[in-house]
Amino acid sequence: LGVADELDYQKQQRTRELLRDLENCVINGAAPVANPQGSTSVRRTMRGILSSLSTHIFKPGVDDFPSDTTLTEAQLNEALRRIWKDSSGNVDLILVGGNEKRAINQFVAATRQFTSQAENFRNLISTYESDFGVCQVVLSRWVPSGCVLLLDRSRIEVMPLAGRSFQYRPLAVSGGSQSGRRVGEYTRGLRNEWARGAIRL
Repeated sequence: LGVADELDYQKQQRTRELLRDLENCVINGAAPVANPQGSTSVRRTMRGILSSLSTHIFKPGVDDFPSDTTLTEAQLNEALRRIWKDSSGNVDLILVGGNEKRAINQFVAATRQFTSQAENFRNLISTYESDFGVCQVVLSRWVPSGCVLLLDRSRIEVMPLAGRSFQYRPLAVSGGSQSGRRVGEYTRGLRNEWARGAIRL
C-alpha cells in the first residue's frame, strides 16, 4: 500500500471504532445526574436504551412471567404479546448478546433435519416470526449478558447534532508532520415507551 492508501485505511478503522463506541452508547449510555447537557467540567452524554427503559422489563417469575433462567420461546412470545397488547407499536428487532442468540438458535433444534448429502451445516435463526410480528434477530457484543432487547425500529432514531456528524478535521501542520482528528456528536430519539421492552434473566 502507498502512504495515501495507508492513511485512508487508518481513517476507515478509526471511523469503525467510533461507530462501535456509538453502538455501545446507544444501548448502554448513562447520563450524569447533574448537568447531563454538559458543562465546562462535565462532558455531554446521552442515556442509552437500557437506562431509558422503565415500563416493559420482564423478569423470570415476576408478574406471571415464565420463570426459566435461560431464555425460552415461551418467554420471548409472552414479552412480545405484552408489548403488542399495551402499545400501538410493532416489535421488529430482537437485539441480543451471544448466550441469548444461541438460546434462540436452539428454539428449532429438535425439528431441524439434515440429509446425508448436505455439505453445509447452519445452526442459526436470523428472523423470528410469531403471532405478534416478524422480528430480525441481531447479535450485538454490547447487549449485557442475560438481556434481550425488543425494539420497534420505527420508534428509535440515532442522529447527529446539527453539523456534528462524524467528520475528519485536519490539525495544524508541524514541520513535515500532519495530524487530524475525527469528531462527531450524536443523540438518540425514543418514542412511545410502551412499544419496546427488555427481558432480564
